[in-house]
Amino acid sequence: MFEAVVLVCLNAGEGPCRDVLLPGAEAETQADCMAQLPDVPEFSVGASLGSPTCRAVAQELTLTEVAPGLWVHEGQIAEPDEENRGDVSNLAIVIGETSVAVIDSGSAAWMGEAAWRAIRQRTDLPVSHMILTHLHPDHVFGADVFARAGAEVVAHEGLSRALMDRQDNYLESLSRLIGAQNMIGTRVPEVDNSLSDSVDIDLGERTLELQAWPRAHTGTDLTVVDRATGTLIAGDLLFHGHTPALDGSLPGWQGALETLIRQPFVRAVPGHGAASLSWPDGAAPLERYLNRLATDTRNAVAGGERLGAAVGHIAESEAPNWQLFEAYNPRNATVAFTELEWE
Repeated sequence: MFEAVVLVCLNAGEGPCRDVLLPGAEAETQADCMAQLPDVPEFSVGASLGSPTCRAVAQELTLTEVAPGLWVHEGQIAEPDEENRGDVSNLAIVIGETSVAVIDSGSAAWMGEAAWRAIRQRTDLPVSHMILTHLHPDHVFGADVFARAGAEVVAHEGLSRALMDRQDNYLESLSRLIGAQNMIGTRVPEVDNSLSDSVDIDLGERTLELQAWPRAHTGTDLTVVDRATGTLIAGDLLFHGHTPALDGSLPGWQGALETLIRQPFVRAVPGHGAASLSWPDGAAPLERYLNRLATDTRNAVAGGERLGAAVGHIAESEAPNWQLFEAYNPRNATVAFTELEWE
């Protein structure tokens, strides 16, 4: 199997360089692939482009089928770095009778490309929807690959503005952490369909129910329910193993999780951690953590503690239960204290 690529080099051709996928021209022979080469999109200012060509298909993303027709890539529980190339979050792929939906897209274009290849190993159906569960960079920056292939990008109504406010910082930070070469071809996704409530998407004999949430993990959270398999694809409203990251409202997150726990799902796909969890048992560790974070914060506020002192002990009892605790819990305590001191 062959695929279309174009060599993109930064710094006016001085490097670094990477072969960037041009999705949609896959073929069994190189000649057939060359016959359908697509137009080359614009990339970053100062980038140098080679001539598009066709090469043997590169590495695909590893997927696990957690339910019939529902595949999940399990990202590493780690901070993004050059070794993992930013592969630190989960994404899901749902294959219907007439089209495919992708939920979240990884940290950079290379992940979107690898997910595209994994889909093409399983079906020739078009990817109709690219669904983003929230604004964090490890979930959104592979999305443009699917948009260029014709997918409709769907997200919470607040995502475009929030991402606009943060995109420069996100792109600079990711480039520094995972390396400029691994960011080549990465562009900020443009949202085609912004949701404020709920909507159903038909993939052909398979319906996905999308729900936009009030401020919780972030101010841009969106969940997806695959009705055919009773699966909740929760984005970062659900963490497993990886210390939760609070970038919104603690009471809002607790309320959203409580609402989800009451729903009769068979399983859930978290934004970080295992490919799938039983439900509602899979939510118990996160529920416990958020409750502890809230209780300790309220006790610190009631006791007249200052933020700097309180952050050192809020939710500290949860440390043995989570990875990357020292990286994320102090931030969570800061956000929680800042919010709850005004209750």
